[in-house]
Amino acid sequence: MPRPLSPEILDQIAGRFRVLAEPARLRILYSLMGGERSVTELVEETGLSQANVSKHLGLLRRARFVDRRKEGLYAFYHVSDPSVETLCEIMCGRLEAQLAEQVALLEAVS
Repeated sequence: MPRPLSPEILDQIAGRFRVLAEPARLRILYSLMGGERSVTELVEETGLSQANVSKHLGLLRRARFVDRRKEGLYAFYHVSDPSVETLCEIMCGRLEAQLAEQVALLEAVS
């Protein structure tokens, strides 16, 4: 059995999951998992507006999921918390497995 967690720790964990519960932020994180990107690159890759990308990057930064590097007038963002990538890989792998199971069931019924 895992060790008990305090209500405060559970609140913090829930808060981190809330940050990840927004599809736009997941698109940004997924893009950043490919390497450092500027806001302009993130706008192009995600299809989100510049204002939207900036807003979500601010929230991701406050949650310490991403960080930025300034170079002149430009800011380049990267994933700063490797556990984010691990969590995404776990969830993506699990969803792929569930989808494969569903496809197999549909093929068996057909």
